[in-house]
Amino acid sequence: MIQAVIFDLDGVIVDTAHYHFVAWQRLARELGITFTEHDNERLKGVSRMRSLEIILEIGGVSLSEEKKEELATKKNTWFVEYIEAIKPEEVFPGVPQMLQQLRAQNYKVALASSSKNAETVIRLLQIGHLFDAIVDGTMITHTKPDPEIFLLAAKKINEAPANCVVFEDAEAGVEAALAAGMKCVGVGSPAQLGKANFIVAKTAEFDLGKLQGL
Repeated sequence: MIQAVIFDLDGVIVDTAHYHFVAWQRLARELGITFTEHDNERLKGVSRMRSLEIILEIGGVSLSEEKKEELATKKNTWFVEYIEAIKPEEVFPGVPQMLQQLRAQNYKVALASSSKNAETVIRLLQIGHLFDAIVDGTMITHTKPDPEIFLLAAKKINEAPANCVVFEDAEAGVEAALAAGMKCVGVGSPAQLGKANFIVAKTAEFDLGKLQGL
């Protein structure tokens, strides 16, 4: 029986992907690398350092670990500057109401985002009170498709993985949810998220009455 719902952040609750893209593109430009929106698709759901490595691979650039750490920090500084301007109205339509409805129906609600800035984004969106637990990239060792982040979220809300449903927009996230032994609702393209148990174009389009049917 489904007792808890775990949400990814970017692409599921709000679109911070654009801010990530602008920051990565700015860094790539400094390195003389052309980085397009198409290239950016490869960065979905992966860690900051792996994202940087993908960009370096695209440009055929090799750097020391120390230099990579420096560049990843620089990108994150820019990203934080960008998201500090984020506003509550940027939450996807219907999502706050969906979270409220879940809580009213006594479901546990958690956030599980690979972003190390998830707490900041949730605070700026003014929806922190709608979550029983928040797990972000600072709390995990392995990123998606490893199931660690979802298993930790389940642990924090004291719920068995089999009783959890995950909302995810990235293929790596869907794989992580299923590897954790959870059900998964994919948000986005059926072609990309075909492994999910159910797929919707937008988060709030999911009928909560179908949760137990998963």
